[in-house]
Amino acid sequence: MTRHYQPSAVAINGGLRADLAIIAQWIKSGAKVLDLGCGDGTLLAYLRDNRDVQGYGLEINAFNIEDCVVKNINVIQADLNDGLKDYFIDNSFDCVIMSQTLQATEQPDLLIEEMLRVGGEGIVTFPNMAHWRARLQLGLLGIMPVTKNLPNQWFNTPNVHLCTLNDFEVLCANHGIQILQRTVVDHSHRQGNALARLFPNLLGEIAIYRFCRDR
Repeated sequence: MTRHYQPSAVAINGGLRADLAIIAQWIKSGAKVLDLGCGDGTLLAYLRDNRDVQGYGLEINAFNIEDCVVKNINVIQADLNDGLKDYFIDNSFDCVIMSQTLQATEQPDLLIEEMLRVGGEGIVTFPNMAHWRARLQLGLLGIMPVTKNLPNQWFNTPNVHLCTLNDFEVLCANHGIQILQRTVVDHSHRQGNALARLFPNLLGEIAIYRFCRDR
């Protein structure tokens, strides 16, 4: 059963969380969108109300599903580790989103393939294991990193396949996947400064990628 750490999708001031706002900017108006691990449906509700998006969600947490129903979001209770073949045919969506969930799945490479089977494009976000704070703890202290973005100990973390920006980009290259856009944010989900854009694998805490099949 896939469980994952998912911070609130709503910013303190009541607006959409900054990383989700970046994702929303990448979604075309009127698109058909699938959100894997959609949480309480905040992103899908925002896309519906502001970008005329027809959205569907997959979520395993019953409480989150109740919140989705209250928001009038189409949601299916499902475990992402079982794949998408039982729910969606090829090319069902314009875009498939998976935010802060990739690292908690059993076979992330196969799930990315499934994202691009059912959708024309994919968007993922994940914590960057190569951030300098994580490197410092592992390199100097010899312990698995615990940071604001990776808050669990090694023995109780829901994350089973942590990776770096470089790891993800190698995976894409090996699977014939073209990266269309990339950005990084910090643990507060704010977009990085010029240095973070110059050294994203060192200074980015959360990676955000938009991708498709090689064209």
